[in-house]
Amino acid sequence: MKKLFLFLFTASLLVSCGGSKKTVSKKRNIPKTERVVLHAQAFSGTKYKFGGTTSKGMDCSGLVYVAFQKENIVLPRVSRDMAKKGKPISKSSAKKGDLVFFKTNKNSKQINHVGLVTAVKSGQIYFIHSTSSKGVLTSSLEERYWKRAFVEARRVL
Repeated sequence: MKKLFLFLFTASLLVSCGGSKKTVSKKRNIPKTERVVLHAQAFSGTKYKFGGTTSKGMDCSGLVYVAFQKENIVLPRVSRDMAKKGKPISKSSAKKGDLVFFKTNKNSKQINHVGLVTAVKSGQIYFIHSTSSKGVLTSSLEERYWKRAFVEARRVL
């Protein structure tokens, strides 16, 4: 009887955990750009982990890498290398699915942070990214910190 109870309890945990995953269907005619953004947004609230690429922990380039990978688009794993892909665009022409790059380290001249544009509303650019202090979240390029650290935007899709 104990073994049956243990088996049923374990099975119910597996079923309930598996049913909570967010997925994005290609069959619903959702444009690829939208699907990439949805893949990234599925990680909202995930804690930060240097080098992380899973729901257990994610860094900024890991988030972008995984979101694009789900659509069979291979990007480099590191933000400074991602900044060499696609074509540079002006900040004013940024749209959903574009990448935004930052230099957040005063002592370095290299790009070290990336975000994925999720929306542009009234000229304000919103992007999803992962920070060491708050994990995966959406921010605005109008926030003082991000405005000062912004380097460039690039279009990959």
